[in-house]
Amino acid sequence: MKIYVSLGSNVDREERLRQAVAELREQFGEVELSPVYDSAAVGFDGSNFLNLAAGFDSDLEAGEIVATFHRIEDALGRDRSLPKFASRPIDIDLLLYGEQVIDMPEMRTPRPEILEHAFVLRPLQDLAPGLRHPQSGETLAELWRRMAPGAPPLEVYPLDFGEQGVHSTAGDF
Repeated sequence: MKIYVSLGSNVDREERLRQAVAELREQFGEVELSPVYDSAAVGFDGSNFLNLAAGFDSDLEAGEIVATFHRIEDALGRDRSLPKFASRPIDIDLLLYGEQVIDMPEMRTPRPEILEHAFVLRPLQDLAPGLRHPQSGETLAELWRRMAPGAPPLEVYPLDFGEQGVHSTAGDF
């Protein structure tokens, strides 16, 4: 099943994203990466975040995937006692689990933030512009075109992830 996730960091940003991507590759094999974007913190006053999306295939159940993300976050210094809107060394969120719709208190896919935040939608649509949102039926590119005019600025941030680096390029929509 094709899995899409978002990654973000505003504490030791470059190093934590590199470490998180390395861990995703270790756990899931080949991982496709979007461009990295620099964006302002949302919901609190804090340093800018670096955000990107990643896609990979997995046969694991959604709960197992999220548990893997939590282990990676914990190993990279994530403090779960902090408020939801706070600085963090790493945040890995399951955005899409194939075409499945999951609505449980601890997990929702598609993740609502896809339709709410440019720093989630833009990198995701860079990876899979023709992919249809499981609930709205619109392509990610169509959703981005609608969001883009009012979206806060997102600056592409050059960050090297090694030999399996960025496979897609940011498109202008």
